[in-house]
Amino acid sequence: MRILFLCLGNICRSPAAEAVFRKLAAQAGLAVEIDSAGTGDWHEGEAPYPPMQRAARARGYELSALRARQIVREDFTRFDLILAMDAQNLADAKRSAPEGATARIELFLTGESGRREVPDPYFTRDFDTCLDIIEAGAQALTERLSPQFRQ
Repeated sequence: MRILFLCLGNICRSPAAEAVFRKLAAQAGLAVEIDSAGTGDWHEGEAPYPPMQRAARARGYELSALRARQIVREDFTRFDLILAMDAQNLADAKRSAPEGATARIELFLTGESGRREVPDPYFTRDFDTCLDIIEAGAQALTERLSPQFRQ
């Protein structure tokens, strides 16, 4: 199973989701490939946003080695599942999916804590709440995938 987490610039939400899910998937013994990307190219090649790195590090997630990238055509066939952090990125991904795309494109959240979207902390400045939401979503995803993808 190959999963791509998707947000706007790939410097806050999607790299955090990548790191959180990577840790949970490893603990659960899931055989998954994990990556993240953004729908925009503004931050391509940059490390995640420093305030997000600090908030994640305080919880035991290391983001410093990650680098922002924009989703590319090949991602729509390379990944089995593309999980968008909000409705706008979901719509953008679906609109940019090439003919022949095989990835399922969905929202990351499936209603955990009554939410369907992860607010962008780049704008809200609330990195801790963002991480709370991502941790809940990543835990739900881990539980959903565990029966199928155990190593």
